[in-house]
Amino acid sequence: MPDCIIIKGKKIGLGGPTYIVGEIGLNHNGDMEIAKKLIDAAVRAGCDAVKFQKRTPALCVPRDQQNVRRETPWGIMTYLEYRHRVEFGQEEYEEIDRYCKEKQIQWFASCWDKESIDLIGQFDPPFYKISSANLTDRDLISHARATGRPIILSTGMSTMDQIREAVDVLGTENLLITHCTSTYPCKPEELNLLMIQSLKREFNCPVGYSGHEVGLSTTYAAVVLGACCVERHITLDRAMWGSDQAASIEPGGLVRMVRDIRLIERALGDGVKQVYESELPVMKRLRHLRKGA
Repeated sequence: MPDCIIIKGKKIGLGGPTYIVGEIGLNHNGDMEIAKKLIDAAVRAGCDAVKFQKRTPALCVPRDQQNVRRETPWGIMTYLEYRHRVEFGQEEYEEIDRYCKEKQIQWFASCWDKESIDLIGQFDPPFYKISSANLTDRDLISHARATGRPIILSTGMSTMDQIREAVDVLGTENLLITHCTSTYPCKPEELNLLMIQSLKREFNCPVGYSGHEVGLSTTYAAVVLGACCVERHITLDRAMWGSDQAASIEPGGLVRMVRDIRLIERALGDGVKQVYESELPVMKRLRHLRKGA
């Protein structure tokens, strides 16, 4: 079974650098200028990719919720109207594709329905992402797998049996599983980072981490524990409207996260003990003194 996958020239998994994804999701609030600023922030930080979320509102909003009225920054509207207001469509994704190519950063999306998979597929994404909410949707994940593209499978709010069933449908070829806990923001004691290693042992495929916590230290721990991919939500301001904003990283924090992950990668080494050349003068001096004593 594979221990890494190659995505458009980038190795993700054994021996490769951590693939770092800035999860824009719906934090753009339906505003293309905000989306572009978030792409810019990911580029400046050195992310490998940005990710969006794509739904077809008429398919994804339950019928009993569609006409429920709610307050929004754009006035009182039905929930279905709100979902249309914050979703990007064909025209917007054409512009995202153009802009990401200009900025030389990969992009992809979590697709919540078959129509969304087909729409995003027009743009040759490096992955399809199956969100934790859709892990049990066999029709959807089968449709995604039938495209032949690599899949990222997120495992929040799922039992091990449910994860096994999804992997049975997807197979492990060109599959990357991400451990996560679907609480926004998530308490440290519910992150359960050792699941990264448990998923590796169970499925013998690349395993990453999708974090929804506040702060960066636990994300660094995920890298040390072997996460080959890290995904964190990003925002321009955590006080902005939206359910994911509070669990997101602002641009300055994103810069620190990418910088520190790259430092951690260098510090981890290869696990083979050696005497470094920089140690030789110290060894000569200190062991000579010890012999003399």
